[in-house]
Amino acid sequence: MATLASLILVALSFSASHAAYSQARKPAPSPTKTITINTEPNAIVWVDEIRRGVSDPSGNITLKIFSSGRHTLRVRANGFRETSVPLLGVRANLNVKLARTNDQAELAFQEAETERDQARDAASKQHAAELYRKALKLRPTFPAANVGLARILLDLGEIDSALEEITAARRARRSYPEASAVEGRIYRENTATDQAIASFRRAIREGNGFQPEAHVGLARIWEEKNQFEDAAKEYELAIKQLSESEPVIYQLQGAVYEKLQRPKDAVTAYEKYLEIAPNGTYASAIRSIIEQLRREAAGQQLMPE
Repeated sequence: MATLASLILVALSFSASHAAYSQARKPAPSPTKTITINTEPNAIVWVDEIRRGVSDPSGNITLKIFSSGRHTLRVRANGFRETSVPLLGVRANLNVKLARTNDQAELAFQEAETERDQARDAASKQHAAELYRKALKLRPTFPAANVGLARILLDLGEIDSALEEITAARRARRSYPEASAVEGRIYRENTATDQAIASFRRAIREGNGFQPEAHVGLARIWEEKNQFEDAAKEYELAIKQLSESEPVIYQLQGAVYEKLQRPKDAVTAYEKYLEIAPNGTYASAIRSIIEQLRREAAGQQLMPE
């Protein structure tokens, strides 16, 4: 049976923070509310440390919140001081005013983050690394800059240097789920599987169960070990924690369901990818295989118990 697994080579970069999660395999919950944030144009917005998008040229972004309870909104725009506000009990619209900053370390860090987001070749990635180093020179204790630099060094294949940055980040901030998750990715890229598993599991503990990047990292390892049921469970956890905001995980999940010969589940995952990213990179490939999977699912239903 054809799969999409051979078409996928994905580098996932997420953030993580403290939250609880359920181990049960249930469908992702329906959104409980929609909030429109008004802030600076082209501002990056996180909810519970998960990046949810960028505001439009007028400064607006509409977010779906997938669970009740307390949430934290974080907003960053280049040239402004980053701010966080609680979302508990807010109305349908929320204005988040940012203050200008002259902190040169923060400005260099923001520039580095922007460059890393846009980097498509080695030269631009090296430039991002230089900007992170500039921020760290201006503010030697800057764990977020260490982690950002580690990510770009990993992309450049500089494994040892990337690990040094993670060590520096964890020295400054002992419990740091994102740093542990990135450490797991570095070890996995270096085929140090046992160390990668330990780092991913530490990231999940440090995040009180909430660390989607680590869950995806574990899923990729279980795939490599042909433990496809375990991989599917980790992808499901990551999807729940990301509030259905990252289509590539549905793509990866669908490929795992194909390997498990569960075409109906694979179709559901792929259709969710298309719902979120109808013009995504793999949308045409997914559409070309869904009908085949539907036929296989129908065939399974006709088989006697």
